[in-house]
Amino acid sequence: MSRRNILVCGGGNGAHCIAAIAARTQPEADISVLTLYADEAERWSKSLEQNPLKGIRVHKDGTTDEFDTKPKLVTKDPSVVVPSADMIFMVVPAFAHEQYLKALAPYVKDNTILVGLPTKCGFEFQCRSILGDKTKTCSIVSFETLPWACRILEFGTSIKILGTKDTIGASVLKGSECTLEKSDILDKIQRVFGEFPKILPVQNYLAIILMSDACIHPPIMYGKWGKWDGTPLSEKPLFYQGVDEVAADYLTKVSNEVVATAREIARQQSGVDMKDVVPLIDWYKNHYSDQLVDDSSLMRALQTNKAYDGLIHPMKETSDGKFVPDFSYRYTSEDIPFGMVVLKGLALLAGVDTPVMDEVLAWAQGKLGKEFIVGSELEGKDLPQSRAPQNYGFKTVDDLFKF
Repeated sequence: MSRRNILVCGGGNGAHCIAAIAARTQPEADISVLTLYADEAERWSKSLEQNPLKGIRVHKDGTTDEFDTKPKLVTKDPSVVVPSADMIFMVVPAFAHEQYLKALAPYVKDNTILVGLPTKCGFEFQCRSILGDKTKTCSIVSFETLPWACRILEFGTSIKILGTKDTIGASVLKGSECTLEKSDILDKIQRVFGEFPKILPVQNYLAIILMSDACIHPPIMYGKWGKWDGTPLSEKPLFYQGVDEVAADYLTKVSNEVVATAREIARQQSGVDMKDVVPLIDWYKNHYSDQLVDDSSLMRALQTNKAYDGLIHPMKETSDGKFVPDFSYRYTSEDIPFGMVVLKGLALLAGVDTPVMDEVLAWAQGKLGKEFIVGSELEGKDLPQSRAPQNYGFKTVDDLFKF
């Protein structure tokens, strides 16, 4: 049997983590890293040279389980590592997906498993646009979130895993000429992760998009700051656990619009399974059942979710030691163009009205200095900077299933 090759794209917390875990769980495979950002490849390679025996030390929070692993190679040259890659994990922010996909495109071989970890909304659209006919011979796997909470302690040599999720949802979009079985694809990835998190198959890639955190972060931001008068705060407010009735109402209404979109897509496309798209309160009950002290309402579920203890709004400190919201943080900078704009685009294709989503989008784009939505239509001058399905030629719900 030929030696398997696993490629990790990225140089951040998640990339360090998956590179280390894969090297431990797959000792028979060659693990390589491709990072295109600045001098990360040189820095990481140098750290491996200076620490040749240990490589990356992984510390697991709350346990005595520490282990040392190392990738075979870290490079910024895709021609060296992509042609032999059987599985490619893309562990980079959504805004960097385009750069990496263009670097991968000339070298991706048949039956490659391309994994977005996580994907953010519209990843599949962008893959099809950039990889072209190669998407017919490979498979795109979309994960709803990162499997671990992790932080780099020392670049290239040390990372701490703060926690591992019990389960994680993933969809498989298999090319028409790919010879791998869907179950085998997820099994290969499960073996890379190890025992946890358990991968739960999501039947439809659109369900991963519709149930993304893009329907959570922007409404919470809008609920908190939509009518903010600009006065700096003396303390950083809680994010999830600080949700009040106003924010919870926006969350519920956006969730209702997302569920309505899923139902209409299923109605128009016979045989499509959208059962994984559920009201947000049900999603929390399913994913955080042992963490919710009170699940009587969405607001109380968020306020009492022990997994969210202490998480705060993204803030910037002023010169006098007070705090103002940071609207450049990923809750808006990523979750709008690579999130809610995509959700809005799907709703438009399905013919579903989204007045609350439109309200959140109009506010958020103003904070970003962008224009994606005009009234209730995606006709803003900055729409090409998003991953709205309309940018990729999708005109009907039927088009979403012609991969």
